[in-house]
Order: sequence, then C-alpha cells, then structure tokens
Amino acid sequence: MAGFDIFLQNIANGVLIGGVYALIGIGLTLVFGVMRTINFAHGDFVVLGMYSSVLFNALLGWDPYLSLLLAMPIGFFAGVIVERFILSRVIDAPPESALLATLGISLIIGNAILLTFGGEPRSVQVSYASSTFSIAGVNVSMVLLLAGIATVLMIAALYALLNRTEVGRAIRGTAENRLGAELVGIDTRRIHSIVFGLGVMLAVMAGVTLIPLLFATPTNTGAVFTLKAFVVTVLGGLGNVGAAIAGGILLGVVEVLGASYFMSEYREAYGLIAFLLILLFRPEGLFGRTVKRV
Repeated sequence: MAGFDIFLQNIANGVLIGGVYALIGIGLTLVFGVMRTINFAHGDFVVLGMYSSVLFNALLGWDPYLSLLLAMPIGFFAGVIVERFILSRVIDAPPESALLATLGISLIIGNAILLTFGGEPRSVQVSYASSTFSIAGVNVSMVLLLAGIATVLMIAALYALLNRTEVGRAIRGTAENRLGAELVGIDTRRIHSIVFGLGVMLAVMAGVTLIPLLFATPTNTGAVFTLKAFVVTVLGGLGNVGAAIAGGILLGVVEVLGASYFMSEYREAYGLIAFLLILLFRPEGLFGRTVKRV
C-alpha cells in the first residue's frame, strides 16, 4: 500500500508540474497555430517572467502570485510590441526569416537579463514553500497546488476567450485561413499582435509560477524551457491548444515518475525519450487531428 501511495503522490506532483509545462506549450502552439511561426525565444520569455517576479519581490516585497497582476499585462504588451515592430515585418517572408528573428530576440533577452541581474542564480523564497495540503490522503506542496490552481484558471480564461468572444472567433478564423479571414473583414495583423501577446503572457505567467520552485539563471535556462515547449507541443500535436494541455501533463508525469523510480539526475532525459518515441511512432502527435486546432 505504501508503494501505491507513493505512486499516487508522484502522479499528483506530475500533473501539477505538467500544468505549468502546459502553459508554456500552449503559448508556443497558439503562436504557431495562428501565425505559422515557431518562436525560438519562447523559453526566454519564461525566464523573463521568473526575473520579473524576482524584481517585484526585491522592490515591492510582492509574493510571486501577486506579481502576476503586473507581470501578465506587461508580458502581453511586450509581446504585442515585439510582433508589431519585428515579426510583422517578416511574416510573409520565407519561414527561416521568422526563425532567425526569434533567435535574435532570444539572444537580446538572455544578454539583457545577464547584464541587469548578473550570472548568479536567483529565486524568490515564500513562507509557504514547505507547506503541504492533503487531498484524499495525498500530500501536495502548497506551491504546486497554487501553481495548479493558477494554471486551471488561466486555461479556463483562454478557452472562454477563444470560444466565447468575437476576438476568439477572429483568432480561430485567422488560424484556419488567413486570406479568407481578411476577405470577411478581419484585421489579421491585429490578430497576430494579440496572439503573440497572449503567447508571451502565458510564458511569463509560467515563469512566475515556477520561480518558487526553481532558480532562475540567465544562461541556457531559456533554451531548456523552449525545448520543453517543443516537447509538449509535439507530444500533443503541433498547433493543437487542447492537446498541448495533455502533452504538458504527460511530460510532467513522465519526468516525476522517471525521477522517482529510476535516476533522478536524468529527470530531463525521460521527457526527451518520450518525445523521441512519439516522433518515431506517431509523428503527428498523440492526438493528431482529433483535437480542433486553436
């Protein structure tokens, strides 16, 4: 029974961590589904969210979840500015132009963080870091529980936006057929700006929720989160927002179970193994076209 309790504990932790991974993946797949652009700077925006929480905590003494009130709108408008002044200029160029543009943005963000905060790891210590909450006999970290609640609320809000509003219908129409959307009067340039802003906002939110769990470093961390976003989207199916949620949860569960039952130092490798197996046996993703894109 003790072994089964440990298994349930690992599943619960994996699902909650996977929810944060899903946030990262949703931002990437939303941008790709609408703009057909792969954002190689996506992980750097996650790191930017982590450092924004560090900054708000140092200057204002804010808890990471309180800092979401500023970090999320700032992330959205930062994404709109990046799309409007950089990506919009290469949206109709060959695909490699957008890839190079996002790689350049990645370098700028990484070096700006390094210049501002230095190279030492940073984190935000919270008073409830060691607190746990018991659910059906399973002890869940309060930090992970809050991250899970924030993730569920954000995903619900995103679902409502995409399916219950005029802007959401315009986003889905642009994803299906950009030219057709323009013919019926949709300003696709504005939609691209909104979508990229949403993608950056989700990445920043994921970074803020991760900062009580992880140390932020300006070097290589952005690439790690970009890789996780790719793993999440490929596991579910590139361009599928709904499937990205399942892909994120699957990645979180695989990493936690692998670290618990095998070698914990190879935690990152277990997700990559799952990623390679999916590419090998089901390259269209676990859900393929069964989940409606965007």
